[in-house]
Amino acid sequence: MRTRLGRRSCFGLTVALAAGLAACAQQDSPPTFTGEAVNAYPANYRSEILAGMHAYLNDPTGVRDAAIAQPALKSPGMGAPEHYVVCLRFNAKLNANGYAGMKEVAALFIAGRLEQFIERPKQLCADASYAPFPELEKLTP
Repeated sequence: MRTRLGRRSCFGLTVALAAGLAACAQQDSPPTFTGEAVNAYPANYRSEILAGMHAYLNDPTGVRDAAIAQPALKSPGMGAPEHYVVCLRFNAKLNANGYAGMKEVAALFIAGRLEQFIERPKQLCADASYAPFPELEKLTP
């Protein structure tokens, strides 16, 4: 009898825990954007990229040869829907004595906001037309 009550209690506790976790997941899930809102033009893309680079780069100071392309609607691949993508090129510090070399990344925007940086975006940035991005070269810690 004692094992039955123990099993019932354990089962009830498991069900309650699962329900609680499901409720938390529903409350904390990111907003979903549909229709045209998901592809809103990133009007502040330059400032958002600069803010994101503080977290992306180990040392955001002393970036060289920075260049940026205009936002373009592109699919990040593998059947994903199109979103605005901004391609970047730069040479960031590797350490206090040297640089890592030229790097190309793509900034993915969803609903007009920076979502993430994509490394090695060969297909996304193959046709990008770059212009100087001096603001990236002037970042401070």
